Amino acid sequence: MEADIEAANRELADARSTGKPCPPLRGWLLPEGDVESAYRVQQLQARAWQGRGERRVGAKIGLTSRAVQETFGVFQPDFGMLTDAMAVGDGVEVAVDRLLQPRVEAEIAFVLDRDLADPQITTVDLIRAVDHVLPAIEIVDSRIAAWDISIVDTVADNASSGLFVLGTTPRRLADVDLRLCGMVLEHAGEPVSVGAGAACLGNPLHALHWLASTLARAGDPLRAGDVVLSGALGPMVPVTPGAAYEARISGLGSVRTSFSDRGGQ
Repeated sequence: MEADIEAANRELADARSTGKPCPPLRGWLLPEGDVESAYRVQQLQARAWQGRGERRVGAKIGLTSRAVQETFGVFQPDFGMLTDAMAVGDGVEVAVDRLLQPRVEAEIAFVLDRDLADPQITTVDLIRAVDHVLPAIEIVDSRIAAWDISIVDTVADNASSGLFVLGTTPRRLADVDLRLCGMVLEHAGEPVSVGAGAACLGNPLHALHWLASTLARAGDPLRAGDVVLSGALGPMVPVTPGAAYEARISGLGSVRTSFSDRGGQ
């Protein structure tokens, strides 16, 4: 099994370096439903990024929509790591050749000012640990051909992470009702995705609670300064080269990104 885990890691690494997606890993290198092995593949990738000098800056939560969970036949979220190399400035143009099959989704990002090392963390502890929240766009990506993914494929592929963009209007948690935050993601002034905070496990705080407890139990807790992308507030949208996208979240402000078809940022 160890050889298959290493082979799965190589498949994903080759897809990243060549820009050519690989076949699904499930049923080939990783058994169907073997999420534990998929996370071991993810850990191998994280070690490689750290070896290249990338710094972990937080984590992302995926599969927070009940409808998406039912599609994959799972009933809990998943997570991936965020590094400094994945961060893109608000409004900065991204070259599509940095990615394979990019899609965008609007999210709420938490920024922590306390460690969350206790697996039995309470909601009060969680609220105290959040320094501020920000609007965010996650540029999700898949190294798996045609996004033909199961829970095993996406977990191994660092929860289908790509890049992320944070807004620049920090808000205190006490000033925003995250469950009722309405979201609209626009392209060329037209809505392409709409949603609300309640689409993220009923409340983005629930997603943060799940992640904090999960990572604390694994001995790799969230730390002060970490950014957490809490999950999509609406459907993800395939990226069109040359397009610009703006996400507006009520009470949090807006965040923008755009894409070119040439190399660069």
